[in-house]
Amino acid sequence: MNKKKYIERALNWVNKRPTTAIKSIAPGFDEPKTFLSKSTNEKIKADLSFTTYGGAKHFSDIALKKKNAKKLVIKWKVLSYMAAMKRGKLHLLAPSGHKAFTKRLVERHNINAEIHSI
Repeated sequence: MNKKKYIERALNWVNKRPTTAIKSIAPGFDEPKTFLSKSTNEKIKADLSFTTYGGAKHFSDIALKKKNAKKLVIKWKVLSYMAAMKRGKLHLLAPSGHKAFTKRLVERHNINAEIHSI
């Protein structure tokens, strides 16, 4: 599945939050920061990142079902850890039909994230 068709919904979701800065993979926005996973040497980037008025940094990822969930788990754990270091949270934005999959992964792998329907 392609995340591009959900990015507009994700941006609408973020715009309802009290933010000072939004970064996105969508055209017209600055790109979110890229992290490097030490365990897999893979580049990890959130679909959206935003800063709230208190200075907390939040990361959002559009959560879509995948056959290889291991990469998703690593990505979400890294983003969750980085958000926690900046007093923020990881927000997983699950389109219809993907929420149960996302919830299972988060619970099974003890990922600190909030799941939202978009």
